[in-house]
Amino acid sequence: MVLNLLDIPQQPRPAHPNHAVPRDGWSRPLIVPEGGGRPKGHTRTTTFIDCIEDKSSLIDWQGRMVLLGSSKRPDLLEAARALDPEDADDKKKLNALTEQAKDAAGANEKSRKGTYLHDLSEYVDRGDPLPRTISGADLDDMAAYMMATSVLKVIAIEQFVAVPELSVGGTFDRLSYYDGPGPDGKPIAGNFITDTKTGTIEYGKLKMASQLAVYSRGKLYDHTRFPVDASDKKAFAAWKKTEFTAEQAAQAYSPLPPVNQDWGIIVHLPAGTGVCNLYWVDLNIGWALANLALTIRKARSTKGAMKPFVTQTT
Repeated sequence: MVLNLLDIPQQPRPAHPNHAVPRDGWSRPLIVPEGGGRPKGHTRTTTFIDCIEDKSSLIDWQGRMVLLGSSKRPDLLEAARALDPEDADDKKKLNALTEQAKDAAGANEKSRKGTYLHDLSEYVDRGDPLPRTISGADLDDMAAYMMATSVLKVIAIEQFVAVPELSVGGTFDRLSYYDGPGPDGKPIAGNFITDTKTGTIEYGKLKMASQLAVYSRGKLYDHTRFPVDASDKKAFAAWKKTEFTAEQAAQAYSPLPPVNQDWGIIVHLPAGTGVCNLYWVDLNIGWALANLALTIRKARSTKGAMKPFVTQTT
């Protein structure tokens, strides 16, 4: 099989409309509820399920990156000396310096590379030519991606969905059709939520299963039904206070095409390896964990767990 990924005449790639979903100050997608009302901030899917993940290894890694980056950027340490970690404004400055230190250590390089490979995979799945400026390693990665995903037929790319029962919104990578052996070796066919991971998948398997399970239970949400220029602060503020009717809201929601809610597919494309593998993920396990995440998030608002100690009554 000859992979002519660069031989098609160059064409501009259309901007994806889902990237323009209005967001609030916490970067949460603002979604008009199904029953109508004001746009409401919904938790991003990956953020919502974060509470089920053990972050100790991530926290340790971030600490190492800050230390390493500070050794490469002594100017950051100098800037930090004059700041008070208890002051609200200084906290923001220290957070910014921390991010600069991590960046100096290369902590964000993998993330940027992963985003780039996601963009390239979209070229492949849309049948568009890859940029002629890409490196040989990136071309090898895309060739591996094309070969591994040749058993999948892409039905939809980066579709935004809302899950009202969880107050969650997010964009899945792909909806793909597959017909062949399933996770138990028996024939299986249908549409599957498909997600590409470019980093390690040694950790976070439960989070991945939960992420895809949430997407599979979502409803397509068309934010263009409620147009707004988010860069116009006055217009955006007025839009956020607008009460939309139930009839207006209903027009923005539509069901996903029939999708398998038992199994999803992870496409593992570790950057720079020229290797790509597919994995089944159990969405029933994932959905159970998504509901556990909902319970945990609700529990965080519980009050009365601590009261003042009183030694005598009046």
